[in-house]
Amino acid sequence: MLHQLQSQKLQHKILPHHIALLNLLHLDSMALEQRIEDEINENPALEENSSNDDPLNDKFSKETVQDFQNWEEYGYDDIPDYKTEYENYLPSDKMPDRQIAESVDYRIELKKQYRFIEFDETRYALADFMIDSLDEYGFLTQDLEAIAEEISFKQHTWINAEDLIPILKTIQELEPLGCGSPDLGEFFRIQLADMDRSNHLVARATELVSHHFQDLHSCNIEKIRREMKMKEGEIKQVLQLLSTLKTRPVVSSASSSQVNNTVFPDFIITMEGEDIVINLARQRSATLHVNQTWAQTVQNLDNDKTTDRGTRQYMRSKLASAQWFIKAIRERESNMLKVIKAIVHFQSEYFKFGDNMQLKPMVLKNIAEVVGLDISTVSRITCNKYADTPFGMILLKNLFTEGLSNKEGTVISNKVIQTIVEEVVEKEDKKSPYTDQQLADILSGRGYIVARRTIAKYRDQLNIPVAQMRALFC
Repeated sequence: MLHQLQSQKLQHKILPHHIALLNLLHLDSMALEQRIEDEINENPALEENSSNDDPLNDKFSKETVQDFQNWEEYGYDDIPDYKTEYENYLPSDKMPDRQIAESVDYRIELKKQYRFIEFDETRYALADFMIDSLDEYGFLTQDLEAIAEEISFKQHTWINAEDLIPILKTIQELEPLGCGSPDLGEFFRIQLADMDRSNHLVARATELVSHHFQDLHSCNIEKIRREMKMKEGEIKQVLQLLSTLKTRPVVSSASSSQVNNTVFPDFIITMEGEDIVINLARQRSATLHVNQTWAQTVQNLDNDKTTDRGTRQYMRSKLASAQWFIKAIRERESNMLKVIKAIVHFQSEYFKFGDNMQLKPMVLKNIAEVVGLDISTVSRITCNKYADTPFGMILLKNLFTEGLSNKEGTVISNKVIQTIVEEVVEKEDKKSPYTDQQLADILSGRGYIVARRTIAKYRDQLNIPVAQMRALFC
């Protein structure tokens, strides 16, 4: 017997372009460019407007009449060879001002040096594996047991951790000195062992690092002085010697994966009179469009029954994917503008003068309520995004700060407290610096009620040593 049932259900569905949008919001300018390039390469239905303003295209165009250059003009040209060479693969507007230096991975140099010492192919393979296990700063963060198990698994032969110890010792003696150190303490010991061991200060520094490194890391200077029975002047000299040591075997990795420190802004903020003008650094949605030939072909396929179903489905899916991607890019840019305008409006005094003292306490919820977006969406939009302002490049995440109440009950940003702490420490007596409690008392006298532990946290964030260490290195 048939029955008819009427029901009402509530379902939450995510559209495809919303999924694409979630994968785009957190990307910065460079990552977005790579993502768009990958999408264009994968989807033939998506196209990008080609620029016709490239001077190199005009220069070598067949329609452009070239001036004749004889040997007198061409042979004695003052343009450096490296500039004409880079024109083959670099855009003219990004030509380097000086010759690009070739960078070599420090791991390659270590492998070459090791081969001047050892002559056993088996040990070459073990040394190469250990060198490749070093991090970007030259430290070996894995223990030897884990490395031995990994080598045994990959080479199908059993390797003991004890077999790797002499190889590691040899690597640590290569240049840069100390590569393969498991931690900072061991790296300090290797550097001290390379110094004049007859020097009294070197011997005392080696003893300190070997037996009291944890106390040194915790800045328990008085405990170290008491247990090592050193005078005030002697421990000061030992600490000054330790301050001359390097903290990383490799200061900057020269590997091919080295990250360029150049920051590309996502927003450009300028002042026109009293008005703050906000723009995206580059509006990518205006340059993307659907391939019209592809779209017309898909439209014609609906009336063409001779084409197989798989082909029709493939072409429709690529067209829909291109449309969703363009829509996601547009929505991303729209939401980014909403968020940055809300931030600038909230922190208008800061953006007019660039003074940290003008920052107001602001959390993600404040902006999310204004723009009508979810807090997680605002977090993704502000993640790794920079704004180019008249007073420099700023990271948007740094504008979100907690609030503290002063004696008048006014809520102020913790950036204000950090700025005051920096100013007080800068002007203090270097021979008798302020303790955290004294800094808290000074701020209390200025009307800011801050606990000593809060001062210690802000001091650590500002990379300011404790008072005892500041006195030793004054």
